[in-house]
Amino acid sequence: MFSYAQDRPNSGGEIKPSKKEDSISVNIKEVINPTKTDSTLVISEKGQDSTKIDSVKPNPEFLTDIVTYKATDYTSFNRKEQKLYLYNEAEIYYQDMEIKAGIIVIDYSKNEVYAGRLKDSLGEYTQHPVFKQGVQVVEPDSIRFNIDTEKALIFNSRTEQAGGYFDSEISKKENDSVYFVKNAKYTTSSNREDPEYYFLLRKAKVVPDEKVATGLTNMFIYGVPTPIGLPFAYFPLTKKQTSGVIFPSFGEQNDRGYFLQNGGYYFAISDYVDLAVLGDYYTNGSYGMRFESAYKLRYRFGGNIGFRYENLISSERGFPDYAKNTIYNIRWTHTQDAKSNPSSRFSASVNLGSSKYYQSTINQVNAPSFLNNTLASSISYSKTFAGEPQVNMSVTATHSQNTNTEVINMTLPTVQASVSRIFPFAPEGETKKGILQNINFQYNFRAENRITTTDSLFFKKEMWDEAKNGIKHSIPISTNFKLFRYFSLSASTSYEENWSFKTIRKYYDAELDDIVSTDVNGFDAYRTYNFSTSLGTTVYGLFNFEKEGKDRKIKAIRHVVRPSISYNINPAFDKYYDTVEVVNADGDTVEEVEFTRFENSIFGVPNKNFSSSIGLNLSNNFEAKVRDKDSTATEDKKIILLNNLNFSTSYNLAGDSLQWSPIRVTGGTQILNDKMTINFGATLDPYALDNNNTKIDKFNIDNGGSLFRLTSANLTMNYSLSSKSFEGEDESRSKSRDENLRSGGRADDLFGVAQDFADQRLNDSDNDQKKDEKPSDLYKYKIPWSLRFAYAVNYSNSARQDEISSHSIMFSGDIEFSPRWTVGASSGYDLKNQGFTYTQLRFERDLLSWRMNFSWVPFSSRSSWNFFIGIKSSVLKDIKYDKRKQPDQQL
Repeated sequence: MFSYAQDRPNSGGEIKPSKKEDSISVNIKEVINPTKTDSTLVISEKGQDSTKIDSVKPNPEFLTDIVTYKATDYTSFNRKEQKLYLYNEAEIYYQDMEIKAGIIVIDYSKNEVYAGRLKDSLGEYTQHPVFKQGVQVVEPDSIRFNIDTEKALIFNSRTEQAGGYFDSEISKKENDSVYFVKNAKYTTSSNREDPEYYFLLRKAKVVPDEKVATGLTNMFIYGVPTPIGLPFAYFPLTKKQTSGVIFPSFGEQNDRGYFLQNGGYYFAISDYVDLAVLGDYYTNGSYGMRFESAYKLRYRFGGNIGFRYENLISSERGFPDYAKNTIYNIRWTHTQDAKSNPSSRFSASVNLGSSKYYQSTINQVNAPSFLNNTLASSISYSKTFAGEPQVNMSVTATHSQNTNTEVINMTLPTVQASVSRIFPFAPEGETKKGILQNINFQYNFRAENRITTTDSLFFKKEMWDEAKNGIKHSIPISTNFKLFRYFSLSASTSYEENWSFKTIRKYYDAELDDIVSTDVNGFDAYRTYNFSTSLGTTVYGLFNFEKEGKDRKIKAIRHVVRPSISYNINPAFDKYYDTVEVVNADGDTVEEVEFTRFENSIFGVPNKNFSSSIGLNLSNNFEAKVRDKDSTATEDKKIILLNNLNFSTSYNLAGDSLQWSPIRVTGGTQILNDKMTINFGATLDPYALDNNNTKIDKFNIDNGGSLFRLTSANLTMNYSLSSKSFEGEDESRSKSRDENLRSGGRADDLFGVAQDFADQRLNDSDNDQKKDEKPSDLYKYKIPWSLRFAYAVNYSNSARQDEISSHSIMFSGDIEFSPRWTVGASSGYDLKNQGFTYTQLRFERDLLSWRMNFSWVPFSSRSSWNFFIGIKSSVLKDIKYDKRKQPDQQL
């Protein structure tokens, strides 16, 4: 029951109200459980026919939906004040609006909601209001919200917008999409109480997830105002990719003057593809343009494409060192999801352009690529036709370009097709046994159009004039079977037919006194075949070192030997060879020159000489079983001593001299927990040299020497180790390495790191997570580090030169001296010529919301340094300062 006291009216007569029928019938239903604090208020209206009762249009109802509210301590409704009070952990839900606070008051007379904090026993305010409408969340000290107009006044609010944070003294919510703020702090720092920096927005308009427009604003660093300010500013807040201007970098270069670099426009074409148009301009007239686009369709394919063009001018017109150079580069990568179409696949990896592009460009991203000697491209499409037998088909276009000689080799295109192995005598659904059932054959088809050209003739008419093309058909037939239980015998023969559409003809020209070669257009073909067989087995040897009563460290060594012998016959197809007679003035033949009309065939020429040779090969593998250092291990540990140790040579039965081929020795192993890879090789020649260092048909041991002459040897070692190697896989700098690979560089950073300090895409994505790790209370600090090096040495002695032809070491490493200081270096040393190779030093400082980088190439023709400091957030990445010193002008 509820009762209210009323004042007695003054005497003066009684006024009886006249009975009138209201045009609006309101049915109020309120359900409140006095034993619980949760309740639901339902208010509904039923309008009657106004044309019969009242011509006045009814007022709109106050609440048009269910209001759900609750509180921990109590809920109280004051009918006189028309207010509903919710106290302690109060919550109210209405349509898409949600308010949580220490205390909430709903004023039905004004259609407003008030939310505020509570003061605890120590006088501290707790339970700050949290106002949420749609996806917008605001955390103020207090809020006043009008349900009817959906306008609000918010005091000391805190909200997050697109990675940035707003702390505003007073905010006025105009509607769902517009806020007006006064004396607001905008920052990207995660430290809300003491941000490293912020922009003071004295008066600003905020459109959530879209933009912020403000008047006078300036930057504060740790609460100290700075002169870095603007009379007005614009901050984008969108969470989606949108089109916009890309702010350029300013600077000066020694031989090109002042410049604007990497400025342009970004086009957010759709959710599947984008485009960035960037440009550079130098005051001496040089300019450059770049087009970069990325595309991706989930579960189908993805890739990126880029085109770079630069018109570079050096010195001034009229000076002797004046030069004008045009360079370009095209890159395209395309990958197809394996699940999109299992029977067909399309892929592309393109990197072509001017041979001197990476040597001429000064972009930091291309730093590790300027040492590349080769640019390579490949575009391929393959299709599998299921059935029995299965047919595979592929079309490929390739490109290989030597940046030193500027020679370009291309295949446009290469068409290949093959039919899977067919076993004509094998029983269906049973295991194949014996020589007859294992007989199988294939059919392979290859058509190729090959072009060799240079930079200056690339995609010009002369390039196509030198094209060579041809078609090759091959049918290999083979079988294998067991012999004497322990030996495997295989035999094979192959038939090839080569089609050529251009041959040559040679004749002697008496006037020129020379042999002249002319092209003959038309179809021609030659056919070849060969035969080979091999016999091999596997021998296992175990050397056991265990003895009863003794726990030795080395338990056993296993030696696996795989010897094999092969025999090959290549018939002579001299019917495809002709001779040209060279005659003198008297008509006498003085010389006969032999040639084949298929000399320009892309698949080689027919074999002229009969060959019959025996090949010998011996493969070895060594493994050891040792006691595990872990005392809790239940089994011994297996380690590899030598992955392989191979010996190979051959003996030519049809040769009349120098019948033995040099013995080739190769081997390799991995040590230090498989972190160091070692490969070695050597060539041993049994024949001696004469006084002119020419090989003669006499064994070296019979000429007073050793059994073999060491003609060449090589050793390579690669080592990669980091502190994370003992914890898991190290994925640092993966994006930078991907950039190197796309440009034809190495998969490591031994030639340096691709850097673009203003481009967030090349930053390590796990840096922030790593910095947020909390140190242990105990005194134990880990210093992350990484080390990579490659060592190579080559020895040559084929003509008694007895010299180290090349000897070098390359190394790269990074070390994190403190949680936010990282130092790295990439360099190398030429041990033969005694000089350092290309060297890059890197210094990085994590400044929480900012980052600072310094990159230095101390010497070489590309000596330079680059300093950068800027905000990490992609929203404010244009707020930066960078300074660079380019290489000195080369005269």
